[in-house]
Amino acid sequence: MRLFVAVDVSKEVKDHVYEIQHQMTSGLAKVSWVPKSNLHLTLKFLGEVSDVLVDEVKKRLSLVKFEPFKLTLTHLGFFPSKEYVRVMWIGINPEHKMIELQQKVDAELLDLFPQEQKFVSHLTIGRVKFIKKKKEYMKIIESVKVKNIEFEVKGFKLMRSTLRRGSPQYDEIASY
Repeated sequence: MRLFVAVDVSKEVKDHVYEIQHQMTSGLAKVSWVPKSNLHLTLKFLGEVSDVLVDEVKKRLSLVKFEPFKLTLTHLGFFPSKEYVRVMWIGINPEHKMIELQQKVDAELLDLFPQEQKFVSHLTIGRVKFIKKKKEYMKIIESVKVKNIEFEVKGFKLMRSTLRRGSPQYDEIASY
């Protein structure tokens, strides 16, 4: 099964992201928007994991300890760049708190999964298929304002991703 480790975001964050997605929906671009129910901050993508290994992953993730912390939404960002938009995301602050948590998750799973090379904490909101009129669409994007909404991170989850037509289905395997 395809697994990943993630942090949930608040309902307020999900509602705001939905508003942003609505503002950026236009005939000028084809974007696959992340559904409200699927919004999360990924700590580590594990990929295909055998059923035999799942219990070991769950056990190791239970060893990750951290103090709850607050994050704030900051700005709209793009992978790989603003000039060549493929993924739209929202940044968070303080980013180092998510990096510290991600490093703890990485450390517990180190001999089972490759270490993350360059972790960039972000909330993916959409994947761009194509942009018809780039200049016009970029004006729409630049008009979007991200509210500095604060939310608390108290835990994280091991999630299963089932690929299906449209958007993937996410199911919680364990919560920490």
